[in-house]
Amino acid sequence: MVTDTAAAGQARDGDSAPAGAKAPRAAQEITDEGIARLRSRIGIPEPNPVPPHYRRPGPDAFRQVAMSYGDDNPLWCDEEYAAGTRWNGLIAPPPMVGGDTIVGEDEVTAVPADKRELMRGDPLRGVHAFYSASSREWWAPLRPDGRVRRRNALVGVHDKQSEFAGRAVHEWTGQVFADGAGRPLAGQYKLMIRTERSKARERGKYAGIKLSPYTDEQIDEIEASYAAEAPRGATPRYWEDVAVGDELGSLVKGPLTVTDMVCWHVGMGMGIYGVSALRLAARNRTRIPRFFHRDELNVPDVMQRVHWDPEFARRSGNPTTFDYGRMRETWLIHLCTDWMGDDAWLWKLRCEFRAFNYVGDTQWIRGTVARHYLAEGDRPAVDVELTATNQRGQVTTPGSATILLPSRERGPVLLPDPPGGASTLAETLDAVIDRFARP
Repeated sequence: MVTDTAAAGQARDGDSAPAGAKAPRAAQEITDEGIARLRSRIGIPEPNPVPPHYRRPGPDAFRQVAMSYGDDNPLWCDEEYAAGTRWNGLIAPPPMVGGDTIVGEDEVTAVPADKRELMRGDPLRGVHAFYSASSREWWAPLRPDGRVRRRNALVGVHDKQSEFAGRAVHEWTGQVFADGAGRPLAGQYKLMIRTERSKARERGKYAGIKLSPYTDEQIDEIEASYAAEAPRGATPRYWEDVAVGDELGSLVKGPLTVTDMVCWHVGMGMGIYGVSALRLAARNRTRIPRFFHRDELNVPDVMQRVHWDPEFARRSGNPTTFDYGRMRETWLIHLCTDWMGDDAWLWKLRCEFRAFNYVGDTQWIRGTVARHYLAEGDRPAVDVELTATNQRGQVTTPGSATILLPSRERGPVLLPDPPGGASTLAETLDAVIDRFARP
């Protein structure tokens, strides 16, 4: 069970982090009726709230996304280099093809008329929601300068009991993506844990966390780790050369700065709340007024400010500003792609957000090969266990991944099929829903 520190402070879409925000006044209880109404929404497509950050992502977009999480692999951004790889040209870095608002024009632009009343409001209104985990898979590369389509829906609702929070609901939303020709590219599934436990009782929970200055020697160690990092690149990592227990090496990410958050937003955009400047911000305040809080000058500003304003963060019960859980997800992805080389394929990745990553924290990203096998009968694959661990020794983001590797005996990587062999986004989402319906 993922605890409520798992992206505590993350908004329900997984993009922002209004920790400490007051829930709408409602009976903060999980009821059978609420769960039934929520389940009745499974599979009903609905549009994303705001347009994508990149409508026709090209080489510049690929580069900006990769730079936002510190990835310098030329496969994503150097056209001459990429032309000499097995892909015969640039492909997008894996984090680009995912949920929120990076890419993807809505295939369904409005909720069907006969479903609008059903989709109105939140059946569990007032019940706290924590963005707790993400599961992703990739089936084909995104090439530059094409349009990307997306389809969004609730895909799973599971009624849970836990010692920590009593009754809880695991609410999974799914987004699937296709290229301009309709070929399914990738899917991302996000877990919101809904609990009755009041966040207000937790306000002092993080007060004991100490943010200590680094010594010069510690900074030198971090700098040396950065200097030793590099993508494997054009050197194939053959399946036959990998064994259970092999380490993926490590990456260092940090010490986290507000500048890192700025660079993140440059590449990834501002998320589904449509955070904007000046006149556009004023319009946004009329659209979603509860997303804005007043600062010490009585000026309304977005709840995302907890990521760069220490006072806003302290109001949420935290000692200082903190990252987005999705940042650490991209760091796990980065470790995988650095290790596997350009001839391999990152197929699946799952991670949980178990603790905050504060400004000033350093995360060490590590992995170990846990399984070596043929996936789906004929695809040389490895499963790897992943962790992000801070300088206090706390695992903030455990995860796992499946990587397809080239083989000396079996040849180049064979790309995986979408779920159920689907060829459209509607079929893909139906297959995902069927998967989440299984016990």
